[in-house]
Amino acid sequence: MINDIQIPEAISSRVDFKRKFSFYEMYRAFVFIPSAILNLKKNKKNNIIDIDFVERLQLAVTEVNGCAACSYQHTKIALQQGMSSEEISSFLSGEDNFIKPEEAKAIIFAQHFADSRGYPEKYAYDSLVKEYGEKKAAVILSAVQIMIAGNMYGIPLSALQSRLKGVPYTDSSLFYELGMLTAGIVCLPFAVIHAALRGLNDIRNKKN
Repeated sequence: MINDIQIPEAISSRVDFKRKFSFYEMYRAFVFIPSAILNLKKNKKNNIIDIDFVERLQLAVTEVNGCAACSYQHTKIALQQGMSSEEISSFLSGEDNFIKPEEAKAIIFAQHFADSRGYPEKYAYDSLVKEYGEKKAAVILSAVQIMIAGNMYGIPLSALQSRLKGVPYTDSSLFYELGMLTAGIVCLPFAVIHAALRGLNDIRNKKN
């Protein structure tokens, strides 16, 4: 049931960071949001790749980063789209039980993207283009760009929510949590301007 969302205990009972990001990393990720949003809107209109595929990519990124808030929200979205609880739990646990052969390379890229903190090796994206073509690769990249930006904001939010419940993360501080959340709101307009200056169609979020 959507009103009774269950996420893996390793995520729901987290008391420390699986991945912790800096303000610089968050700002850099925010710069790619406008272009990524446009690509996903184009995908929704033209069905370049299936929206369930997009969701599986984003769940894969969230699993690597361990964001409780994002896991909850994307579990809700995935359930609304018709994905089973077992499939969602598998992706959030890092298992490969439900990975489709035709999506495997993209899922691996999503995991690499998250593991490299949003700064993947050039060969990884080139391999994606070779496998799926430029249009699909751009949508895949956009999906994981948006997810990692959400994780970077959601992770300190998750820590703050846990703190308010009386279980602060062992490797966190109120200063970090509030600082990242406040900075994220303040820097977003600047990141959008930065994105416009770079060109909204730029997708070079990888090593050259």
